[in-house]
Amino acid sequence: MNYREESLKLHAQWRGKIEVVPRVGVDTREKLSLAYTPGVAQPCLAIRDDPEKSFELTRRWNTVPVVTDGTAVLGLGDIGPEAGMPVMEGKCALFKAFGGVDAIPLCIRSKDPEEIVRTIELLAGSFGGINLEDISAPRCFEIERRLKEDLDIPVFHDDQHGTAVVTAAALLNALRIVPKRVEELEVVINGAGAAGIAIAKFLLQLGVGGVTLCDSKGIICAGDERLNAVKREIAEVTNLRRMKGGLADAMKGADVFIGVSVANCVTKEMVRSMAPQPIVFTCANPTPEIAREDALAAGAAVVGTGSSEKPNQINNVLVFPGLFRGALDVRARDINFEMMLAASKAIAACVSDEALCSDYILPYAYDLSAHEAVAKAVAEAARRTGVAKI
Repeated sequence: MNYREESLKLHAQWRGKIEVVPRVGVDTREKLSLAYTPGVAQPCLAIRDDPEKSFELTRRWNTVPVVTDGTAVLGLGDIGPEAGMPVMEGKCALFKAFGGVDAIPLCIRSKDPEEIVRTIELLAGSFGGINLEDISAPRCFEIERRLKEDLDIPVFHDDQHGTAVVTAAALLNALRIVPKRVEELEVVINGAGAAGIAIAKFLLQLGVGGVTLCDSKGIICAGDERLNAVKREIAEVTNLRRMKGGLADAMKGADVFIGVSVANCVTKEMVRSMAPQPIVFTCANPTPEIAREDALAAGAAVVGTGSSEKPNQINNVLVFPGLFRGALDVRARDINFEMMLAASKAIAACVSDEALCSDYILPYAYDLSAHEAVAKAVAEAARRTGVAKI
């Protein structure tokens, strides 16, 4: 099947992947009077007196916007907010199918972080949490930081943290196959945008021995004046050996390669230069950093990709539906590292010892039990860390 051509045809038929469906009847005078005027005045007054009751008397508790400015949509780049709508609608459909979360696409016609933050803040009273999506770096970091500081509902940038959570889950299970310890690993990440930097931070919090981050110019190193503020910050805690050079230099002797970058930037020779039994995650879409078959031929013990057509798809769809389900269920004020780590471990645990192999290190995205496990683990972590309101 040509997925692109067929998808375009189907989108023309569907005319949208989501819709609003009423949860109550309004087909009699009594029902109409209860759902709308005059009866609806009473819950309005209750919320006026205590805005927190909006979580109990409306659908706010289960509603999340999928917010984008259209600047970093899939592998398409800056295509604009309207062009990003099919992706946001798809994300909303996944929220509902796998997490039971009501999600609404919110595509903002601005690239100004100040305007985006203000827009979301003004609308926050309608939602139980905020999911940021496909906003380019480095603006995405500022937008997320500001919102997390200002709002009392969870804010989650899926391109950053969803990717980090599922990548960590894949790594944890790869280490059940490759006998290496987390604290001994040397990890190379190619791609220093939102996903790459978030993965680096998450793996360091996980206890990985060392992380080296590369961008299109080569190895990121402290003291490099060309780096923006976000890269300067991550440079202080990565590449502690202060290596210089390109990606090929960074990969020599590395235990793990994680690609969130561009197609065909890794060769067989670069994989062969890694430590014995290397773990290779090539997540560039639609064409990976190196073909799975070439990485295996070069000696990779475990290979993960971003493609649904290959084994071991590393996809954040395993994360966000269950993560928000768990956070919303306990009315969390935030999504913290402990909640994300709980999600990683829950995803990894969904693969039994009997099923685990080099071609199966993650559950499938449509495995509802995996999403339920994530939701339960996240809710428990929220309560344990004191960010749950109920």
